[in-house]
Amino acid sequence: MNGVNPWALGVFVLFFAATIVIGSSIQWIRKVISRGKSGQSGEDWSLGGRQFGPWVTWFLVGGDFYTAYTVIAVPALVYAAGGYGFFALPYTIIVYPFIFLVMPRLWKIAQEGGYATAADIVRARFDSRPLEIIVALTGLVAVMPYIALQLIGIRTVVQALGLPGDIPLIIAFLSLAAYTWLGGLHAPALTAFIKDIMIYIAVLVAVTVIPLHMGGYSALFANVDHAQPILKPGMGMPYATLALSSALAAFLYPHTLTGILAARSADTIRQNAVFLPIYTVVLGLIAMLGFMAHVAGVTTTNNSLVVPLLFQKIFPAWFSGFCFAAIAVGALVPAAVMAIGAANLVTHNLLPSHHKTVRNSRLTAFAVKVGALLCVMFLNAQFAIDFQLLGGVIILQTFPALILGLMRIRFSSAAMIAGWVVGTVFGVGLCWMDSLKPIHFLYMGPFSGNVSTGLMSLVVNIVVVGLVTLVKPAASAEYKKPEGTGFSAENRPSLH
Repeated sequence: MNGVNPWALGVFVLFFAATIVIGSSIQWIRKVISRGKSGQSGEDWSLGGRQFGPWVTWFLVGGDFYTAYTVIAVPALVYAAGGYGFFALPYTIIVYPFIFLVMPRLWKIAQEGGYATAADIVRARFDSRPLEIIVALTGLVAVMPYIALQLIGIRTVVQALGLPGDIPLIIAFLSLAAYTWLGGLHAPALTAFIKDIMIYIAVLVAVTVIPLHMGGYSALFANVDHAQPILKPGMGMPYATLALSSALAAFLYPHTLTGILAARSADTIRQNAVFLPIYTVVLGLIAMLGFMAHVAGVTTTNNSLVVPLLFQKIFPAWFSGFCFAAIAVGALVPAAVMAIGAANLVTHNLLPSHHKTVRNSRLTAFAVKVGALLCVMFLNAQFAIDFQLLGGVIILQTFPALILGLMRIRFSSAAMIAGWVVGTVFGVGLCWMDSLKPIHFLYMGPFSGNVSTGLMSLVVNIVVVGLVTLVKPAASAEYKKPEGTGFSAENRPSLH
C-alpha cells in the first residue's frame, strides 16, 4: 500500500461506479419500461412492492446476509484466532431450517395486515404501543453499528488502494447515500446479482490460485497448523454457543426481515431456505483466506487489512482492483437494505401514520447513514466491531415478542416487556463487564467455559416471560390490525 496504483484504482472505479449508476437509475428504467405508469409509492421504495420472485429474493437475502465485512472480518478472525473464526459456518447452516419453518408464517401475517416491520407484527399480536416502540428502537440501535461496519469495509479497501485521509470514508458515504435515495429496495435487489457474481469470481480465483503459490492445500494445512492452530483448547463451547445465538439473531435484524417481507409469496421464502446454503460453501472458502494469509507471510497489526494485503501480495494490480470493487459492492448492497429497514421502523412505528411517505423514508434512511458515518468518524474501528457484537445481544431480546408470539400460548405484552428489560440489562451488563466481548465465562462444574452472552441473556429473557405469563396470562392470542399500520390502499401497488 505504497501509493496509488493506477491500474488497481481504475478497475475499482469502473466496477464500483457502474454498480452505483445501475442501482441509482433502476427507478427511471422501470418508469421508461412501463411508459411512465410506474410511480414510486412508499411500499415500492421500501419493500419493492412485495413482488420479488425466487431469484431476486435469493440474491437479495443472500446479499443482506453476506456483507462486505463478512469478506473482511471472517478471514481476519480466522487469521487472529484460528478455526474459532469458522463459527460463522454452522450458524448459517442452523439458520436455514429456521427460515423455512418460521419466516413463511411471518410473511403471511405481514402480507395480510400490510405490515412492513417486526414492530408492526408485534403490535398486531400484542396490541401494545409501548412494546411496538421497544422493538422498533431495539432494531434501530442494533442496525446502526452494522451500517457503520459496511462503511468501514468500503473504507478499508479504498485505503488499500492508497487513497489518503478521509477520502475513502467520504466516497463510501456519498456512494451509499445516492444509491439508496434514488433506487430504494429495487437498487440492492438488482445489484445483488452483480455483487454476488463479482464476489464469486474473486473468491474462486483466490482459493484456486493462492494455494498454487504455496504448494497445494496439503502444504497449506501443514504450514498453517504451525502458524495458527486449527482450533485452540477451550474454544468448543464459545464456538457452539456463538453459532446458535448468531443463528437466532440473524433474521431479527431490520434488513434481513425486510428482504423476507419483500418476497412475492411464502413458497418463495421456502425455496430460498433450501438453496441459500450455497452461500455457506462460499463463506467457508472466504474463511480459508485467513489461513492463506498466514502461510503467505502477511503481517499486520490491523487484522481488517488481512484480505486486502493478501490480494495485493498475490495478484496483479488490476485483479486486486477488481477484488476490492467486489468487496465494496458487497458493502453497498446490505448497507442500503439496512438503511431502508431502519427507515421503515422510524416511519411506521415511531412517527405518526401520516408521515409514511417516500420523502420521509428517504430522509430517515439518509439520517441513519449520517449516524453510521459519525460512528465511523469518531469511534475507533474496533469499537464499531464491538458495538456490532453488542447489537447482536440486544436484537436477540426481540426474539420472544416476534417469534414466540407466533405460538398459540397466550403471552402478555407485560411479560414481553419485562423479559426484554431484564434480558437487555443482563446482556448489556455482562458485555460491559467483559469489555464488550460477546462471550462470558459461566461456571458449570466440569462443563465450565465461555458461553455466548447473547444466548445467556435470551434464556433469562424467556424465563422472565414465562414467569410473568404464569402470573398474568394474555386474554387473546390473535393478531389484530392496529389503527394506522401498513400502507394505505391508494398508495399500495398492485401485486398482479
